[in-house]
Amino acid sequence: MRVMPDGPVPDRGAFRIRRLRRRFRQRVRPRFRGPSFNRIIPNLMTMLGLCAGLTSIRFALEGRFGHAAVAITVAGCIDGLDGRLARLLKAVSRFGAEFDSLTDFLCFGVAPAFVMYLWSLDRVRGFGFVPCLIFAVCMALRLARFNAAMEGAPAPAYAYSFFTGVPAPAGAGIVLLPLFLGLEAREQGWHWLAVIAGHPLSAAVMLVGAGLLAVSTLPVWSFKNFKIPAQYVLPMLLGTCTFVSVLVADPWMALAAAGIIYLCMLPFSVRSFRRLRNEAERQGGLEDE
Repeated sequence: MRVMPDGPVPDRGAFRIRRLRRRFRQRVRPRFRGPSFNRIIPNLMTMLGLCAGLTSIRFALEGRFGHAAVAITVAGCIDGLDGRLARLLKAVSRFGAEFDSLTDFLCFGVAPAFVMYLWSLDRVRGFGFVPCLIFAVCMALRLARFNAAMEGAPAPAYAYSFFTGVPAPAGAGIVLLPLFLGLEAREQGWHWLAVIAGHPLSAAVMLVGAGLLAVSTLPVWSFKNFKIPAQYVLPMLLGTCTFVSVLVADPWMALAAAGIIYLCMLPFSVRSFRRLRNEAERQGGLEDE
């Protein structure tokens, strides 16, 4: 403020600065309330998996069974990532869990059964639809049991690395095993294998067997808390690189081999669970003494 002979006169420059500040404060946009974008990313991935499952149904209707199998495989890969990403970004929510279960039912319960029905089971008409119903119902029961277990009592420490029953994506992979073998047989010209893989009985056995494995109480490795010994890290990396190379060169053989290897791992998973349970019971008995 300047002092003049007639009294103080306000400084016009300071007055303009205050006026500009008031205008700036008025133009500041209000903050929107809602979750951050990082917390929405897992749900977006789940939605992409749902779209992949729906797309597999469309490919099956068009007779493009190879594309349908790839779409279900993509949905399985997304399902293996969205949960881990949600925990990493601290975006775990009840909505996400329910959305994931509904997506799993469509992608790994409805879509594989639909694909296998159109692949071979439609030749026996209504009887061929019975295994599809059994598999879809078993998957729904398996997912409902999984959701109920989340709200129940916590499982013992030795059971953290195991699923109860075969998980939904693995069950879908088991169901699609005849399709993988049939597509590989067609490319290689193995007529005998194409006949066996395309027979309705093969699809029916896989559908019913995978459904029973899903609703069973069989302990299955989850690989979530699986620790790899230091001496096996390098062989695992080399094995993964080899599998990816084979997957690119011959995808049907690689996917069929992965399904067969997974089935062969189930007895070892049961043995590992029993060994850990016996050790926990032995330690508990020693503490009681």
